[in-house]
Amino acid sequence: MKIFFDVDYTILGLDNTLRAGTVETLTKLKNDGHEIYIWSGMGQRWEVIEKHELGPLVSGVYEKPTHHFHERLEELGVPFEPEFVIDDYPEVVAAFGGVLVPPYFFSRTVDQEMDRIYKIIGEFVLTGTSEDRQYKAKDTS
Repeated sequence: MKIFFDVDYTILGLDNTLRAGTVETLTKLKNDGHEIYIWSGMGQRWEVIEKHELGPLVSGVYEKPTHHFHERLEELGVPFEPEFVIDDYPEVVAAFGGVLVPPYFFSRTVDQEMDRIYKIIGEFVLTGTSEDRQYKAKDTS
């Protein structure tokens, strides 16, 4: 599955730290056979990938559409539609389906969101849905 992770407030905090468990979760997802993509409404965030040594885990880095989500993919150079997104921006998750995460601002010891994301993705792969309240099905209207 092609899984897209947002950068700001999803995997990266205001203090430039990665959300706890990010590397471990991306590693497990890649080992499970998924393709991991990083995107941001602030452009291609290669500096984040390099700083946090995520390159070996990531299949591509793109600019994320912040409106007219499906229509702008080609314009922004995204060669295919995401199959699952993880984002703190509800409209993006509604457009593509995936996990709406609470914003991550600062490093803290009690943040289990990445474990939860991995569990939701596993449920989705097996059943096509998840009972977790953070899972949002793709808006087909």
